[in-house]
Amino acid sequence: MTETGAREVVHVRAPGKINVSLAVGAVMEDGYHDVATTYQAVSLYEEIRAYPADDFSVSFTGDFDLSGVPLDASNLAIKAAQLLARKAKYRGGVRLEIQKNVPIAGGMGGGSADAAAAILAVEKVWHLELSKEVKLAAAASLGADVPFALLGGSASGLGVGDDLKSIKQTSELHWVLVPSDFGLSTPSVFAELDRIRTKRNQDPTTVKNASMSARLTTALRVGASAEEIAPLLHNDLQEAAVSLRPELQQILDLEQQVFALRAIVSGSGPTIAFLARDANDAITIASRLRTYGQQAIV
Repeated sequence: MTETGAREVVHVRAPGKINVSLAVGAVMEDGYHDVATTYQAVSLYEEIRAYPADDFSVSFTGDFDLSGVPLDASNLAIKAAQLLARKAKYRGGVRLEIQKNVPIAGGMGGGSADAAAAILAVEKVWHLELSKEVKLAAAASLGADVPFALLGGSASGLGVGDDLKSIKQTSELHWVLVPSDFGLSTPSVFAELDRIRTKRNQDPTTVKNASMSARLTTALRVGASAEEIAPLLHNDLQEAAVSLRPELQQILDLEQQVFALRAIVSGSGPTIAFLARDANDAITIASRLRTYGQQAIV
């Protein structure tokens, strides 16, 4: 998360993320699932500019279809701003202008990044002084991925993904992202996973607890190569995402044709992340994916 400010405008950048591992445990009493995930922020940023205003508003630009993005109080960035206003007893508002660069409803936390960026932006534009604890608590109340969007870097996440512990990653990983022209709602993907488990006579409320991949965490910390990390990637939601949108399997199957180390669904999907050996390999993989008619983002 980076930010710059002037007297009348504050500019904040917030990164999208990939879940390089995602284990899903039982459905808890509150309806959420127990998860254990390894987040990794990527160099694909949402850009937010905030201006002082009398009320709250948000607008979007970007290369994606923005028609389904809400502009009212249901928008996560507006929710974040209004939450901070209530906490700080601030009587004014803010105008948010957001450049969308992270795929929408793509499993990369773009909306969460918007909310996290909004928290930092309104803090600056309203000249507030909020503790890290207050901002993280506000982020957690907005969604499971928002605290990580505020933290950035790499981190393990337990609970619903918001119990975070930073990982001092020394491995440099290069990804090629293939977005889809459709989105997947996170609740629907979790529900599909429950349906699949039930069909296999697994009770979604009693499956084993999700646990972190200690091997992956260690590999990231000690600077393991992409080749060593590739077999450690895992996503329990991948099968559910493919079940809902079978065409995703065709993209995953391009892994060998484009000579990627691994291909995984990012989060709840539908964005698919191809792991490359290095920066040059990522460019080559992206070029190969485009020959198969896929949009590819390095």
